Amino acid sequence: MTTAKARFSRFTKTPFFPWFCLCVTFIAIIIFTTFGPAEHSLGTHIRIVYLHGAWVWASLATFFLAGVCGGIGLLTGRKPFHCWSSAFGRTGLILWITYLPLSLWAMQTNWNGLFLAEPRWRLALIFGISGVLLQVGLSLANEPKLTSALNLGYFITLGIALRNTPNVMHPASPILNSDAWRIQLFFSGLVLLTLLAAWQIARWWYKRERYCTAQ
Repeated sequence: MTTAKARFSRFTKTPFFPWFCLCVTFIAIIIFTTFGPAEHSLGTHIRIVYLHGAWVWASLATFFLAGVCGGIGLLTGRKPFHCWSSAFGRTGLILWITYLPLSLWAMQTNWNGLFLAEPRWRLALIFGISGVLLQVGLSLANEPKLTSALNLGYFITLGIALRNTPNVMHPASPILNSDAWRIQLFFSGLVLLTLLAAWQIARWWYKRERYCTAQ
């Protein structure tokens, strides 16, 4: 037993342990989604909508944290907040980019086709492309204060754009506006799991950002 504990302790200190935990979280998300409650009109196809929605909420929450940490970093001048802003900004972008194919999958399974003229889809694509260009530029510039300022600006711009973008076929918060408490409870659990994955990714970025900034 002592030997097993010692081996596990050594494993937790290896660079592979965070990725192991992330893989476990992703597996938990997949299993949890598979057992999601069916819906009257969409049936089991609603499960991809659950996953798609949780991914979006987690991405927006991570962008929000990038903006908040960036704002605090600019006000206080403390470097760790700049590093967290960078870490959350990159993590939010990863979730946002991977949300796009989930969105296409949700369209195909529930609309029987891809409606790429949907304003919400075009908005997501535009901010995905601009987010990639922004993060690449910030990585090359390696200026913590600039990273914080632009991450804050990116979140504010995204929030304004979302509020002013109409829905055509995309319903407004179909799960949050649902009367089925089981669906809302399940969705909340899925969001928490996705946020856990986002936190694990952000921690990896933070450690890497602190190392790079210290050079």
